[in-house]
Amino acid sequence: MKRCVLFLAVFIFSVFWANQLGAGSGPAHAQNLANSDCLACHNNPNLTKQVDGKPASLQIQPDHFRGSAHGSLNCVSCHSDVKALPHGAPPAKVSCSECHKDASAAYNQGLHAQALQNGNPKAATCGDCHGNAHEILRSSDPRSNVNHANIAQTCGVCHGQKFVMEGSGISSRPFFSYEESVHGRAVASGNPKAAVCTDCHGNHDIRPPSDSQSSIFRVNIPQTCGQCHKAIADEFNQSVHGQALARGNGQTPVCTDCHGIHLIKSHTDPSSSVASQALAKTTCAQCHEGMKLAQEFDVPGKRASSYMDSYHGLASKMGSSVVANCASCHGIHNILPSTDAKSMINRQNLAQTCGKCHPGASENFILGKVHLDVVSSPDIGSTATRWVRWIYLPLIGLVIGGMLVHNGLIWGKKALAIRRAQNRDIVRLTRRLRLQHALLLTSFTVLVLTGFALKYPGSWLGAVLASEAIRRVGHRIAAVVMLVAGAYHVAYLMFTKEGREGFRDLLPRRKDLSDVWRNLAYYGGLGSTKPEFGRFGYAEKAEYWALVWGTLIMGLTGLMIWFKLGWFAFLPRWFVDIAGAIHFYEAILATLAIVVWHLYQVIFDPDVYPLNWAFWDGRISTELYKEEHGLDYRKMTERGAEESSSGPGGQSALAARGQTKDGTRDPSPAPAAD
Repeated sequence: MKRCVLFLAVFIFSVFWANQLGAGSGPAHAQNLANSDCLACHNNPNLTKQVDGKPASLQIQPDHFRGSAHGSLNCVSCHSDVKALPHGAPPAKVSCSECHKDASAAYNQGLHAQALQNGNPKAATCGDCHGNAHEILRSSDPRSNVNHANIAQTCGVCHGQKFVMEGSGISSRPFFSYEESVHGRAVASGNPKAAVCTDCHGNHDIRPPSDSQSSIFRVNIPQTCGQCHKAIADEFNQSVHGQALARGNGQTPVCTDCHGIHLIKSHTDPSSSVASQALAKTTCAQCHEGMKLAQEFDVPGKRASSYMDSYHGLASKMGSSVVANCASCHGIHNILPSTDAKSMINRQNLAQTCGKCHPGASENFILGKVHLDVVSSPDIGSTATRWVRWIYLPLIGLVIGGMLVHNGLIWGKKALAIRRAQNRDIVRLTRRLRLQHALLLTSFTVLVLTGFALKYPGSWLGAVLASEAIRRVGHRIAAVVMLVAGAYHVAYLMFTKEGREGFRDLLPRRKDLSDVWRNLAYYGGLGSTKPEFGRFGYAEKAEYWALVWGTLIMGLTGLMIWFKLGWFAFLPRWFVDIAGAIHFYEAILATLAIVVWHLYQVIFDPDVYPLNWAFWDGRISTELYKEEHGLDYRKMTERGAEESSSGPGGQSALAARGQTKDGTRDPSPAPAAD
C-alpha cells in the first residue's frame, strides 16, 4: 500500500513538473516563455507585417529592449494573450492603462484623449510622446523623449507642424514663439530648470484654458507660474491685482497679460511687452487707458495718455531709457493702491519713491500729480492749470487772429497794388476755364480734407470734421463734382474750337525732352542758355496729363469703393481691396504733387510774386508771358505785325491768337493756372 501511494505521488509530481518546464516535444507554453524565446523570432530584421498595405517591421533589438524602462519585464507580462510559441493570431494591442492606471486616467481627461474620441486620428497617444514601447526610456535618461531638455521638441513634432495642427483649431505658432522666448532659449542653452511645455500645461492631464481645472485657466496662472517664480507669485498675490483675482474678478491682469503667453521675453529686450517704453504705451494701457475699469470698478481711466503727456512720457517718446515708467513708481509685481501704507505711491512713501531718480526729493517736490488731467482732476495744481488753460486759449485766438487780420490787410493792399502796376494784357484762362479750375480746386480740396479725415479719424483733421456723416457725404459730393467737371472738360475739348486747339498744344513733343535737360542745366549752372517754350512748357504738359491720369484712377477706384456690393457681383473681394489701396496712395501722390509742383508755379515762383492772378481774372502780364513762353509770344507778335500791315481792318496779335481782352476766348484747355 505504501508503494502504491509513493508511486502515485511521484507520478503526479512528474506530470506537474513537466507541465511547468514544458517537458516533451510539444510547443512552449506561456508559463515557461522567456524573453529569449520571443526574441528568437523578433530579433529578425526581416520579420514584418502588413499595415495599411505597407510592410512594418516587427524587429525588437535585445539591447534596446533591455536598456528600456520595460527591460526588467517579461514579454508575456504585457502580451498576456500569448500562451504558446509560435503564436497563431497576432497578439492584441497592449493597453498602457493596465499598469499605468493613474496616468491613463489623467490622459482620458485631457485634450488629446478628447480629440481622439472626436475622431481626430492625429491626436497624440502614449507612444507619440514616450516612443516605441520596447524602447521607452525613463524621463531621467537624457535620450528620453520626455526628458526635461527634450519636452519642447517632442511636443513640437505635432505642435510645430502647421499641417498636422490643421483642423484642430490650434495654431502651430505658439511652438515657435516658445522657442524664441526666455524659457525656450534657456532650455536650448542647457538650463535644466527653465520651464518647458509640461511645466505649464501638465503631463497627461492637459486641459484647455477654458477648463477651471486646467493649470492655464486664468485664475490658476499665478499658481502655475509660481512653481518656478515663487517669490514673485507671493508678491503678486499680495498686490492689488492678486487681491482682485482672489475676490473672483476675472478682468484683473495675471502673469500672461503683461508678460505674454509663449513669447515671453526679458524686460531688457526692446521688443518685450514689459520693456520700459512698452509699459505705458501698450501693456498697462490695455487696461488703464480706457473707461471700462472706471465704469465697472471706479478705477480712473486715461492713465497712459496722461502719463505720455507728462515730462516722463515725453522723454520716453524721445527714446530715453532711464526715464521713469509705470513700474518705476507703482512697482512691478508688488503694486498696491495709494491708500495702502506699503504702496510705493502712498503719500508717506512718495518722497522715497521719487528720490530713486531725483535724490533729495522733498515734500514740496511730491506736491501735485503725475497723471494730470486738467478736465477732471480736483487738486489745487490741476485747478490752477485749468484756469490757465481757460485764459490762454481765448487769448491765443485773439492775439493770433488779430495778427492775421493785420498782416492780411497789408498783404492784400500790396498785392493789389503790384497787380495793378503790371501790364496784364494777355488772357491765359477764359471764363469757361476759370469755372473748370474753380470746380476742380474746390472739389479737390474737399476730397483731400474729408478723405484723410476718414482715413485718420483720430487726427486733428478728424477732430475738426468731427461728424462721420460730414466726412462721408462731403467726400462723395466732392467726388461727383470732380467727375462732372471732368466730363464737362472732355466736352469742352471735343466741341469747342479753342478746346481742340489747346489739346493739340498740350500734346507731348520731342522737344519737351530736350527742354527738360536744358532747363535743369541752365538753373543748375551747367548751361548758359535757357530754353524757350511754346504756349505750354513741359512742366504744364506734365501737370495736365498727370491730372487726367489721376482723375481717371481716382474716379474708377472711388466708384469701386462706393458701390462695392455691385462690383462684388462679378469681381472678388480682394479686387476691391486693391482698388482701395490704389485710391489711398494715389490720393497721397496727387496731394503732394499739388503742394510741391503746382503751388510753386502759382505762388512760390519769384516771377509771379505775390501770386499768379490768372485763376481769378484769367490774365498774366506781358513780361511774364514773354519770359516763360517766348516762342509763342514771338509768333503772336509776328502775326500781329502781319495783320496790322493789312490796314485799319486788321486784328491785333491778341485777337488773332483768340485771346481778347474781354476774356471770352482762349484756346487753353488746362483747368489749372500757369
